[in-house]
Amino acid sequence: MADPATYRPAPGSIPDSPGVYRYRDEHGRVIYVGKAKSLRSRLNSYFADFAGLHPRTQTMLQTAARVDWTVVGTEVEALQLEYSWIKEFDPRFNVRYRDDKSYPYLAVTLDEEFPRVMVMRGAKRKGVRYFGPYSHAWAIRETVDQLLRVFPVRTCSAGVFKRQHQLDRPCLLGYIDKCSAPCVGRVTPQEHRLLAEDFCDFMAGNTSRFTKRLERLMREAAASQEYERAARLRDDIQALERALEKQTVVLADSTDCDMIAFYEDELEAAVQVFYVRGGRIRGQRGWVVDKVEAVTTAELVEHFLIQIYSESDSVPREIYVPAVPPDEQAMTELLSEQRGGPVHLRVPQRGDKKSLLETVQRNAMEALKQHKTRRASDLTTRSLALQELQGALELDDAPLRIECYDVSNLQGTNVVASMVVFEDGLARKSEYRRFTIKAVEGQDDVRSIHEVITRRFRRYLAESEKTGEFDGLTGEELEEAAAHQPIDPETGKPRKFAYPPNLVIVDGGPPQVAAAQRALDELGIEDIAVCGIAKRLEELWLPGDDEPVILPRNSEGMFLVQRVRDEAHRFAITFHRQKRSKTMTASELDNVPGLGPARRTALLKHFGSLKRLKEATPEQIAEVPGIGRRGAEQIAAALHGGVVPPGGGGTTGTADKAGSTGTAGAAGGAAGSTGSDGENRGKSG
Repeated sequence: MADPATYRPAPGSIPDSPGVYRYRDEHGRVIYVGKAKSLRSRLNSYFADFAGLHPRTQTMLQTAARVDWTVVGTEVEALQLEYSWIKEFDPRFNVRYRDDKSYPYLAVTLDEEFPRVMVMRGAKRKGVRYFGPYSHAWAIRETVDQLLRVFPVRTCSAGVFKRQHQLDRPCLLGYIDKCSAPCVGRVTPQEHRLLAEDFCDFMAGNTSRFTKRLERLMREAAASQEYERAARLRDDIQALERALEKQTVVLADSTDCDMIAFYEDELEAAVQVFYVRGGRIRGQRGWVVDKVEAVTTAELVEHFLIQIYSESDSVPREIYVPAVPPDEQAMTELLSEQRGGPVHLRVPQRGDKKSLLETVQRNAMEALKQHKTRRASDLTTRSLALQELQGALELDDAPLRIECYDVSNLQGTNVVASMVVFEDGLARKSEYRRFTIKAVEGQDDVRSIHEVITRRFRRYLAESEKTGEFDGLTGEELEEAAAHQPIDPETGKPRKFAYPPNLVIVDGGPPQVAAAQRALDELGIEDIAVCGIAKRLEELWLPGDDEPVILPRNSEGMFLVQRVRDEAHRFAITFHRQKRSKTMTASELDNVPGLGPARRTALLKHFGSLKRLKEATPEQIAEVPGIGRRGAEQIAAALHGGVVPPGGGGTTGTADKAGSTGTAGAAGGAAGSTGSDGENRGKSG
C-alpha cells in the first residue's frame, strides 16, 4: 500500500474554493470522488492526522497513489460535477445505490404514432411516460384492465399490431371494447393519442374531471331513455372507482411528495421511497447500499438525492427525508433547477406525514432483513464468507463452527452473557446458551468474558472425558456441569457442550480478547482460535496483536461476523430484560417486613402475577402457605399504599411514604426502559 505522504499536495497549492476532487490508484483508476466547499480545508484534513482517520478512510488513502481536483464556481456546480464523475468512474469507495430488485413501471409510449400502455422494467427511455414503480407487475395489469373500459388504449406489441393490420381485423380486446382498434382504423392517430393522454392524466392524479364527465353523460343517457348506454357508463364509473381504491389515500388531495426513509447498520443501508401524488400512494421503490465509507444518515440522504433525482423528470414539490443533507441550500437549488420550480426538503415532526415516514422506515427495515436473509441463505456466499475468515485470521481450517459471546448489563446490575452458535454460516439456535455472571460485581466486561469462557470450556473438558468430568468443580458450577453430562440419558446423544468451536468471537476489543485467550490458556486449550469485534469500527482483534484485522466493508466474511455479533447482542439483551423484569416485579415486596425470598416466590407463584396479588384481599393472601393473617395485612398495606387496619398489628404505613415509594418505583422503571433502549445498539431485527 502507498504512503499518503508520498503524494500529498505541496503546501499552498490547493485552492481555497469550492470544487470536486478525485483520488486515483497506481493504475490511474478513480477510487473516490468527493466535493468540498473549501478544497484546501477538506484535502488537508486527509493528510493532517492519518492515525485519527476512520479505518475505511485510511484504506482509501493507502490504496490511492495521487489526488487531483477541479475548481467550480458554486456548491451547486460541485454537486453536479460530483454526480457526473461518480456516474462516469463508478469509484469503489463511494456510496453506490442499487435496486434490491427490478421494479416494474406502468409505461405509456408517447413517442410512437399509436401510444401503447405496457409494463416496463429497466432503464427509462425518452418519450415514454412512466408511472410507479410498483411492487408487482400483476398490480399494474389489474389497474390497466380496469381503466381500459374507459380509456381503450392499445396494449399490444408491435408484432401483434402489424399482424392485425395485415389481417384487417382487430384482436380480442378490440372485439370486447377494451381497445379502440387503431390497427384497423377505427380511430385516427389523433383520437387515439387523445385517449392515451387522458389515460396519463388519470394516472397522474387528475381523476375528478373524468368521473364527473362520466356521471354527467350517464344522467343525460338516462334522461333520454338510453338505458343500455347509461348502464355501460355506470360500469365505467365503477371501474374507475375500483382503480382508485387500489391507491391508498394518505394525505391531502393537493399533496405531491416523495417520502424517503432509511434503515441502516454498520455495513449496509436500505432505503425505501413512497411516491405520493394527489394525496395517494402511486408507487414504491427500494434500494440497498453498501456503506463502503463512513457516512452519516444526512450524508446518505445527500448521496441518494444526487444519484436518484439528478436525471429524473419527476421531481416533486416536496421531499420528506429523515435528515436534511449537509449542504441543504445547494441541494435544494439543484433539485429546483432539475424540476423547473421550487422544491422543499423537509423533516416531518408530527402528524400524518411523520406517521407515513415511519411506515416507510418500517418497509426499509423489512427490506434490509429480507436482503440479509437472501444473502445468508446462499450456500456459495456462506462458503466464500468462511474462506475469507480463514484467510484473514490465518486459520488452519475454515471456521465451520463459530461461537460468539456477548455481555449485557445495566449499570452493573443483572449481568448476563450469551453464547450463540453458527455452523456452516447458519445459526443453530438449539445450541444457544445463557449465563448469569456470578463472580463479577459491577460493570466489568473483561472479567465477565473471562468467567463465561472459563465456565463454558470447563464443561467442554468435563463432557469430553469419560471419567473425572466433575473434578475441580464446586458449588453451582458442579450443579451446572451435572446438568450437562456427556451423554443424555433420554436420547443417548452427546450433550451440546461436548462440541468445541473452530473460532470464538467475543464482543469487544483487545482487553476482552485477552481475557478470553487467558481463560483458554488457563484450561490448557490451544486448538481454538479467538478474535474480538469492536462495535464502532468493525475491526477484528487477535490476541497479542497491536493492529486489528480490517476486512473489506462489502466482503462476505465481514457480513458473517457482523451477523453473528448481532445475534449474540439480541440473545444477551433478551435474557437481560427477562432477569431485570423479574427483579423489578419483586421489588415492591422487598420493603415488607419479614417477607423473604421464599415467601415472595410463593406469593407470586400462587397468584401468578404482581397485578393479581395487588387485587387480592388480606383474607385471600392469608390462604398462601406460610403467610399468616398479620403478614397478609402487612403485604396488602404495602401494595395498596394504605394504612394497616386497626388490630392488624405490624407497622403503620402513611400514604406519603407509600406514594414516595411508588414514585421511586416508577422512576426506576422509566430509567430501566431508557437503559434498555440505549443498550440495544446491536439488535438485528
